[in-house]
Amino acid sequence: MEPLSHRGLPRLSWIDTLYSNFSYGADDYDAEGHEEQKGPPEGSETMPYIDESPTMSPQLSARSQGGGESISPTPPEGLAPGVEAGKGLEMRKLVLSGFLASEEIYINQLEALLLPMKPLKATATTSQPVLTIQQIETIFYKIQDIYEIHKEFYDNLCPKVQQWDSQVTMGHLFQKLASQLGVYKAFVDNYKVALETAEKCSQSNNQFQKISEELKVKGPKDSKDSHTSVTMEALLYKPIDRVTRSTLVLHDLLKHTPVDHPDYPLLQDALRISQNFLSSINEDIDPRRTAVTTPKGETRQLVKDGFLVEVSESSRKLRHVFLFTDVLLCAKLKKTSAGKHQQYDCKWYIPLADLVFPSPEESEASPQVHPFPDHELEDMKMKISALKSEIQKEKANKGQSRAIERLKKKMFENEFLLLLNSPTIPFRIHNRNGKSYLFLLSSDYERSEWREAIQKLQKKDLQAFVLSSVELQVLTGSCFKLRTVHNIPVTSNKDDDESPGLYGFLHVIVHSAKGFKQSANLYCTLEVDSFGYFVSKAKTRVFRDTTEPKWDEEFEIELEGSQSLRILCYEKCYDKTKVNKDNNEIVDKIMGKGQIQLDPQTVETKNWHTDVIEMNGIKVEFSMKFTSRDMSLKRTPSKKQTGVFGVKISVVTKRERSKVPYIVRQCVEEVEKRGIEEVGIYRISGVATDIQALKAVFDANNKDILLMLSDMDINAIAGTLKLYFRELPEPLLTDRLYPAFMEGIALSDPAAKENCMMHLLRSLPDPNLITFLFLLEHLKRVAEKEPINKMSLHNLATVFGPTLLRPSEVESKAHLTSAADIWSHDVMAQVQVLLYYLQHPPISFAELKRNTLYFSTDV
Repeated sequence: MEPLSHRGLPRLSWIDTLYSNFSYGADDYDAEGHEEQKGPPEGSETMPYIDESPTMSPQLSARSQGGGESISPTPPEGLAPGVEAGKGLEMRKLVLSGFLASEEIYINQLEALLLPMKPLKATATTSQPVLTIQQIETIFYKIQDIYEIHKEFYDNLCPKVQQWDSQVTMGHLFQKLASQLGVYKAFVDNYKVALETAEKCSQSNNQFQKISEELKVKGPKDSKDSHTSVTMEALLYKPIDRVTRSTLVLHDLLKHTPVDHPDYPLLQDALRISQNFLSSINEDIDPRRTAVTTPKGETRQLVKDGFLVEVSESSRKLRHVFLFTDVLLCAKLKKTSAGKHQQYDCKWYIPLADLVFPSPEESEASPQVHPFPDHELEDMKMKISALKSEIQKEKANKGQSRAIERLKKKMFENEFLLLLNSPTIPFRIHNRNGKSYLFLLSSDYERSEWREAIQKLQKKDLQAFVLSSVELQVLTGSCFKLRTVHNIPVTSNKDDDESPGLYGFLHVIVHSAKGFKQSANLYCTLEVDSFGYFVSKAKTRVFRDTTEPKWDEEFEIELEGSQSLRILCYEKCYDKTKVNKDNNEIVDKIMGKGQIQLDPQTVETKNWHTDVIEMNGIKVEFSMKFTSRDMSLKRTPSKKQTGVFGVKISVVTKRERSKVPYIVRQCVEEVEKRGIEEVGIYRISGVATDIQALKAVFDANNKDILLMLSDMDINAIAGTLKLYFRELPEPLLTDRLYPAFMEGIALSDPAAKENCMMHLLRSLPDPNLITFLFLLEHLKRVAEKEPINKMSLHNLATVFGPTLLRPSEVESKAHLTSAADIWSHDVMAQVQVLLYYLQHPPISFAELKRNTLYFSTDV
C-alpha cells in the first residue's frame, strides 16, 4: 500500500483559532454571571480540525451536535469575514488544506486498525485461532469499507488542493462522501457490540490483548514521529469522531463559498445529509477525549461535561462539571485580565473510587432545598420576553449594533438568573472520606444521565488517589481544551439564524413499549424544553404487571420555544419507605430514557408522524403532530345550542337554571376531592382520548357522568375543565372588556389599579362573573396545597390566564403577537390579570355588586 502524503500542503495549526471566538458564551462569564475579560483560549485549540496526536479525539461541540447551531468562525488576521471575491476563495483553500492534513492522519489510523485483521483471519481457520471469524467480523465491521471511501476521497481531493486555482470545484466529492454515510450508520449501530467483543476477547486471550493495546499508527510524512502507539478502543472511536469533523468543515466551506459558485448547492446538500446523520447517531456513545494518565497508567479521558447549579454555602452557583474516567471535577472559569488566557479554577474533585450516592435517609439529614419564588421566575420570563421583542424591533429598524448588544447582554443576565434559580431536583453526591455536595437539576433525565455515567465508570477497577497541586493544575488546565459543552444553555447564546424552537401545541400519542425483561408496573412521562431547562408536561397511566405495556394515550403539550421532546419510562414503586425527603415523593425507578429533536419540517405537518425511541434496550413507540399557536388558539363563534362545549356560558346556565355551569362544578368538585394534592395538577396534561370521552358525555348530558368522573384519571378531568374554557366562543372575561383588562393591569398606582380591576369585574355579565369567582376560589384552594402539589398561584395563573382571557378570532388579530413569541407581552399580561385576582383578598359577588365606591364610567 502506497504511503499517503500531503506534500506541498501547509500544516495550518492556526486553523484552530477559527473556533476561538463565540459571542456571549460561558467562556465570557464567571459562575455568577459577571462578564469576563476576553483573551485567546490557551493553546488556541478549542476545536481543531488537525488531529496532531492520534490519541487525541476532540468532539464536535454540543452546539453543533445533531445539526443544531451553526458555528460562526473568526477568520485569521488579514482575511475579512464573510465571502468576498479572492479572500473568501483563499479561505476555502486554507480550510481544505487543514482538513486534508487531518484526513491523512485519519486514513493512517484506519490502516493501523486494519493491519492485524488479515493475520487474525488467517489464524481463525487453524487449530489454534486467536479469534473466531464471527468475532473478527464484529470487531472490524465496516472498517475496510470506510477506509476505501476515505482513500478515494483523499486521492481525488489532494491534487485539486495542490494545483489550486480559483475555479476549482470539489463539492461533488463532499456530496459523494456524505451520500456514503450509510456505511457509518452501520458502523455506529455495531459500535457498542464491537467494543464489548474486543473487551471480552482481550480478557480471555492474552495474545489479542497485546495486539489491541499497542497498534502502530504511521505519522504524517513531514512529522518527526514515524509511528505512534494507540489502543484499539481509541481507534474504533475515530470513525464516529470523523463525521463531526467533516460537518464542521462543511460549515466553514459554505461560509467561504460564494452563493453563485457551482460548489455551493452541493456543499449545502452534503451538510444537510451530515447533520441529519449526526442527529440520528445513538446518544449512548460516550464522547471520549484524551487528557492525562491515571494513577494506574491508563489514559484518562473526558466522558461527560456540562453546566450544573451547585448549592454552596446556601447560595446557588453555576459550575462546569467534568466527569473523567476516574474522577469528577467541579470547576468555574477564572476571572482574567485582558489578554490573559482563559482557564478553569478547580472548586473540588472526587476520585470515582471514593464517590458514593447518599441514601434517602442520609439525604434527610442534609440541608433541605428551598425553591425560588415562582413569581420571581415569572418576572424574569416577562423581562426576557420584553427584551426579545425590543431586540427584534431594533433589528427590523436596522438599529445600532451597540444598542442590540446592550439588549442582548441584559437578556443574557435575565436568562442566566432564570437558569440559576429554576432547577429544583436534587442530585447529591458524597465523598466517602468527607464532604457532601448538592447540585440542583431541572429534570430527572439529567440526574439519571449523570448517575448512570458515574456508575458505569465505577464498575471498572478504580483506585483511590490524591492529586498533587501540579497534577490538579494539569488536569484543570486540560478542561478548557477538552470540554464538549462550550456555552451556557440560554437563547442569548444562539445564532440569529438558528430555529427559535416551536410555539404551539404538540399532540403526542404514547402507544406501547417492548424490551422489558420482567413484568413491572410501568408508566411514561413526557418533558419538553422551555427557557433553557426541561419541564415535565405529561404522564401516562400505570400499566400494571406487564412486559409489554400498551398505553395508547394521547396528550396535548404546550410548547414555549421548544426544540426537544424527552420520553422517560419508569417502574412505579409502591413502597412508602422509599420516599425522597427533598420533595416528599416516592422514588420510582427509571427504566429507560430517550430524547428526540423537534424538527419543524418533520413535525409541522397535518398528519401524524410515528416514531420509535430506543432506551437501554427498551423501545417505545409514539406518534406526534404539531399545531402552531395561532391555529390552536382560535376561538370560533358558535351557533350551537345543544351541549356545553363551544356554547355561550349564558345559554348553558339559562338552560341548566344554574349560576355556574354543571361541567365546571363537577370537575372542580372531583379535583378537590382527589386531585388537590396531585403533583402538577392542571399543568400535567391529561390523556386526550379520556378528555374527548368526558367532553362527549357532558355534551350529551349522559346519566353516567358522575360514575365516569369517579373512575377517570384526575389529570383528564383537569384537562376537560381547561378545554371547556378554551372552547368558549368568547373568553370568560369577554372580548369587549379585553382591551380594558390589558390597560388596567398596566396601571402603576395601586389604588387606580384596584378601582379599575374591580370595576371591570362588575362589568362582566352575571354568569361570567359568578363562574369566574367560583373558579378563583377553587384555584386558591389548590395553591394552598403548593408544598405537596407544586402548583403555586403563579403556576395556576400561567395555565389559566390565556385560557380565560385570550380574545376570540376577530379580536386576536389586533391583540395577539406573532405565534413565534408565546411569551409575548399580551400573553404575559393575561397571566398577570389572573394573578392579580388570585392574590386579591376574597371577592364576594354581592359585595362587588353593592359597592358603589368604584368608578362607574362606561368601559
